[in-house]
Amino acid sequence: MGEQITDTRMRRPVITARAAATFEPVGRSVATARAFVRDTLQGWGHADIVDDAVVLTSELVTNAVVHAGTAADVLCLRTEGGVRISVADRYPEREIPLQNTGQAMVHPDREGGRGLLLCGALAARWGVEYTAAQKHVWFHLDLPERPAGTRSAGPALPVDALPVADSRVRVAVVQIDRGGCVTFWNEDAADLFGYDPEQVIGKPLTDFAAWPHTPGTGTGIAEALQLSRWEGSYGIRGADGRIVPVYASHLRVRDADGEASTVCLLVRDHERAILQSPQRTPASDRNQPSEGRPADPFEVFIGSPAPDDLDGLLQRTVERARDMLDGDAAYLLLATDDETELEVRASTGLPSARQRFARVPVEAGSGRYGSARMPAVHEDLTAVPGAVPLLAGTGMRSVVTVPLKVEGRLTGSLGVAAESPARYTNEEALHLQFAADRIALAVERARLTELEKLRRGSLSFLVEASDLLAGTLDRDQTLALMAQMTVPTLATWCAVYTVADQASEPELSYVLHEDEDRIDGLKTLLRKVDPPEPDPTPGARVWTAPADAAHDAALRTSLRSLGLEESARPSKGPGATLATASAVGGETVVLPLVARNRVIGMLTLGKPSEEHFRQEILELAEDLSRRAALALDNARLYSERTAISQSLQRSLLPPELPDIPGVEAEVIYRAAGEGNEVGGDFYDLFPIRDGAYGFAIGDVCGTGPEAAAVTGLARHALRLLAREGFGGPAVLERLNAAILDEGARSRFLTLLYGELRPQDDGSALLKVVCAGHPLPLRLRQDGSVEPAAEPQPLLGVMDDLELYEQTITLDPGDVLLCVTDGVTERREGTRMLGDDGLTDVLTTCTGLTAGAVAARVLRAVERFAAEPASDDMAILALRVPEVPAA
Repeated sequence: MGEQITDTRMRRPVITARAAATFEPVGRSVATARAFVRDTLQGWGHADIVDDAVVLTSELVTNAVVHAGTAADVLCLRTEGGVRISVADRYPEREIPLQNTGQAMVHPDREGGRGLLLCGALAARWGVEYTAAQKHVWFHLDLPERPAGTRSAGPALPVDALPVADSRVRVAVVQIDRGGCVTFWNEDAADLFGYDPEQVIGKPLTDFAAWPHTPGTGTGIAEALQLSRWEGSYGIRGADGRIVPVYASHLRVRDADGEASTVCLLVRDHERAILQSPQRTPASDRNQPSEGRPADPFEVFIGSPAPDDLDGLLQRTVERARDMLDGDAAYLLLATDDETELEVRASTGLPSARQRFARVPVEAGSGRYGSARMPAVHEDLTAVPGAVPLLAGTGMRSVVTVPLKVEGRLTGSLGVAAESPARYTNEEALHLQFAADRIALAVERARLTELEKLRRGSLSFLVEASDLLAGTLDRDQTLALMAQMTVPTLATWCAVYTVADQASEPELSYVLHEDEDRIDGLKTLLRKVDPPEPDPTPGARVWTAPADAAHDAALRTSLRSLGLEESARPSKGPGATLATASAVGGETVVLPLVARNRVIGMLTLGKPSEEHFRQEILELAEDLSRRAALALDNARLYSERTAISQSLQRSLLPPELPDIPGVEAEVIYRAAGEGNEVGGDFYDLFPIRDGAYGFAIGDVCGTGPEAAAVTGLARHALRLLAREGFGGPAVLERLNAAILDEGARSRFLTLLYGELRPQDDGSALLKVVCAGHPLPLRLRQDGSVEPAAEPQPLLGVMDDLELYEQTITLDPGDVLLCVTDGVTERREGTRMLGDDGLTDVLTTCTGLTAGAVAARVLRAVERFAAEPASDDMAILALRVPEVPAA
């Protein structure tokens, strides 16, 4: 039995045709490469794969000549089973993304980087090959199996799957002259519609045609008859008055004399399969069974899988539209809610960074060609300057634009442009309109989804912003929060101007840029520009001064760097100024900060490099500005009232302690409550007369402003009465009467008052009155501690007081410690420092200065409990220094 030998070597495909071209690294080469591939494949008879091949070639050549900056070599090979196209560039070290790596798709706004992703989606096979000098990216598109010589063919189907038609199929043949009148009417036309030829010949077809045209198109039957080729549905009103739905195929021809006419083939609409051109299936779906599912027109145009986000969908749309009409650029605009303006959302072949989110009016002029609601073809834009503002300065000469409509409502506009004039005709407009109709609903659905996400995000953003702004009453912090919330979420840079009052000029208060290195340059530029007018009108208004100033400064810097501006000093380099010009080179808007019917400032937002703001972003910024204005005004009011309060409180405290010969004095004062400098506790130390000094430490019932008012009364009354020559008991008795005179505002007061006289022998003589106050403590040199006075009635309760003073002598080295109850009543749970605790602390202070004694007492109070003190606290320490040895 012979051994069977199998040749396992793969048979190399036989190349039946070859075409190659090299394209220079310039932007125009992309369109030239597309035309080369399109002409090559059409010449080989493979029109059904042209669109996919052109899309992939366009992306790969863009990567080479635009992004890599090298020439591109395009090679087309035809084999028995398909077409292989290879694009090579001279930059082999570029990073190539791999399939199925789990990496996110590149941002749809980028002009490059999608080529390999599209290869994976559209091509049957693809790959990347490297040489020492080049990188080759190739893709293979399979050809459908069809008998030789046929234009198109379908598979063999069972009888029950064939389209339904009448037993006698009638194809009406109608010929229309250049004026739209019928010149020929065949027998089948008479049978279908009931008119004999003599009844219709010489009459306009529009007299018999009803026009339920394709939703979204603005083309009427008279215009359709002028196109070179057209297919679609409409109705013919029969002799019995009924409308007969028909499917029509129009072909415009000319006779030997050059006379133009249109030949129309019409069948009943349910028999449209007889005339209808088969729709091409995307390459990615050709090898997949349809399972009886009809082709989706949207997927036919966009390709499968379709992008699942709005920006990706719009970018894919403009690229497919550009390639479909072999254009040099394409753009898509979406309508605002009121349909008065269109906003640029996607473009290719145009400076997208400059045009993105720019706005143009829907009605740019009178007539059909000035409105985005109707299809329009401009053969030469130089003949009608300003007809398409979006293309001004881009070098585009001809353009075709069509509307996107959903249920008759304008939702957007799609345009394709070319650098050469007279590129497009009504036929291309009709093809582009059909494509727009296929995607309009999907675009509107994606737009609404994006708006819903944006609104939810805006609500969350405003809630968070409100919480942050409400969390501070500091003016500087509020200004910083305003800027930090807008950059980079809403804008690239932000400046906040404040207006002190109606007579004041706006002042630049805060500047922030997403790049910290640009802040100083931006701040310098804005200080040289007149601030925006404080207009209270709501909404954002455009402010061009920063961009104009930046461009002028950049121009002067460039001239100086080139030595062309002799009057200016030499420049160290244009880097900083040019960077600043780039930072503010886009759109700048100003939003008023209005609070309590007054403009208190302006919020300025800016974009770099010709960028524009989206309307949704401006509306969000306007909401934020209203909240920020109120927060800023609240912070201003709080700062003003705090400054007034602190100024008044400081007036209640002694200006400074006097120098007492032979006596050390130290005071520590803490007022309870945030923002309080004076509370219910107070102290004073002042000269009375030569050699005599008064001192006092007291505690008014309560804390806060009401207690501080009594504090001021007590301190000033003490000074006045003591300097009038009254002794201690008389001073306190008169102060008691003054407190009682306050009536309902009066508060009881504990007070320790005394007079101090330094003695020649180095000691100090003290006369003290302790009216309901914690007793002063005397620390002797041997470390013993004892009370230095006896308790007497407090002030502000009884009318008649009989007080007396006590005399004590402080020997050298002795300390007199006077405190308020905020020290002794310091608590930690059920524990309290108390008089005994204070005594224990004071016994450890032997030999310390007055300042050290006060500091040690304060430290002991603070360490006694973890929580901050809730009561006012005053500590007064007087010490007689030791006499140095002789």
